[in-house]
Amino acid sequence: MIRIQLRPNEPLESALRRFKRQCNYAGIFRLAKKYNFFEKKSDRERRERRERIRTMQRAQRRAMGPTKVRRAAKKPKVKRGGFDTSEAESATAAALEQKGKELLKSMEAGQATPASAADVAAAIRTRPESGVPSPGSEAPANAAE
Repeated sequence: MIRIQLRPNEPLESALRRFKRQCNYAGIFRLAKKYNFFEKKSDRERRERRERIRTMQRAQRRAMGPTKVRRAAKKPKVKRGGFDTSEAESATAAALEQKGKELLKSMEAGQATPASAADVAAAIRTRPESGVPSPGSEAPANAAE
């Protein structure tokens, strides 16, 4: 049985807090919840199996010793036009974008062919530093030629 003695000039809230903490450590709340409702045998076995697995995993982690928690590497920032780029890459991207705009104007005037438009579109979708298509872009239809 858990007993709490009030200290001199101790507020009732802090004594109640100490009582709850001791009940929690003793497992009284867990037992009260456990017997509050009927638990089927299959549910009890499943719960006990999960508890055994959890304690084994915890023991393995403790046996390995303290490990340093590493933060995951930051993902590259994605801008509206693709990946976050350096100054040289952004200048190249701006030049490609300008070339694409010029090609669109010439296509509207009837001076450019659709094949040259596909080549420029592929160049715009390809990252200049590696020649690798950027995520979400598709290869042009005449890329295999």
